[in-house]
Amino acid sequence: MTTIPVIDMAPLQDGSVDSAREVAQQLLDAAESIGFFYVRNHGVSRETIARTEALARRFFALPLEEKQQVKVTPWHRGYIEIGEAKMYDGAKIDLKESFVWGMDADSGETAAVARARLRGPNQWPAALPEMRDALNLYLDAANRCGKVLLRAFAASLGLRLDHFTQRFNRPITRGSLVFYPPQPPGLGDDQFGVAPHTDYGCITLVHQDPIGGLEVRGRSGDWLTAHPIEDTLVVNVGDLMARWTNELFKSTPHRVINRSSRERLSIAAFVDPDYETPVVPVTGHGQPPLFEPVTCGDYIVSRFDASFAYRSKNSPSAR
Repeated sequence: MTTIPVIDMAPLQDGSVDSAREVAQQLLDAAESIGFFYVRNHGVSRETIARTEALARRFFALPLEEKQQVKVTPWHRGYIEIGEAKMYDGAKIDLKESFVWGMDADSGETAAVARARLRGPNQWPAALPEMRDALNLYLDAANRCGKVLLRAFAASLGLRLDHFTQRFNRPITRGSLVFYPPQPPGLGDDQFGVAPHTDYGCITLVHQDPIGGLEVRGRSGDWLTAHPIEDTLVVNVGDLMARWTNELFKSTPHRVINRSSRERLSIAAFVDPDYETPVVPVTGHGQPPLFEPVTCGDYIVSRFDASFAYRSKNSPSAR
């Protein structure tokens, strides 16, 4: 593909079987070819997005010392300042700040188990008490959208509809508010808001503000601009889904460069099932698996360890 397709999810939401099959085929085509697509009628309301975006801007405008009061924890919840993330060895640090949250820990879990399984607790800034309800509402809607897409993926492959969603009782889906300051051109061609990378998990849903800056590497090696499109989310396949489908689905490198002279904001939801979910490659007749089985959470933690500077400051027992 030389363009990123736009897919209408409405038939998946309203139960129209024939239309849903057509949408599932479109999703399959996109996942197999470029690994990126936009979705309309995704179920995350304008009001939910607008409220989350407004609170994100208020959070990032806080003084640094206030943001550091919710500094990221070993279970990957909280504020990550500029200088704490880079995508690979040898890359410059990403020119971004972020705030990460997830589902709140189950009341029946011990704190130690919840932390070890990336299930919290969350951290919320004292200056913005309304963030908790607003961001949890956003993540719930994103999770529902992600589950619909994962069921459609399963249908497109001739699998049981719940093949990818059987274990979604305590999903380790993470939300991330991401702030990109304007990037001066003098920083060079190797400075990025986010350096070229692939995402770690199953699928990622991203709301972009109108500034733009997301670029996707096409099969020819050229970089395609994922222009902001009103009332859509950008969806991409992550490494874990590529692994789960035995590389039938493509996890495509992408990057962010904020070439504008303005601040850029995005809201990402990394949709993944329960920590303990076994990821066993789906293979066709006579096709050997390309990967060993792994659990969802163990794989994602291993990727965190390689990408975030704060993790090297904590002992393995704290993770």
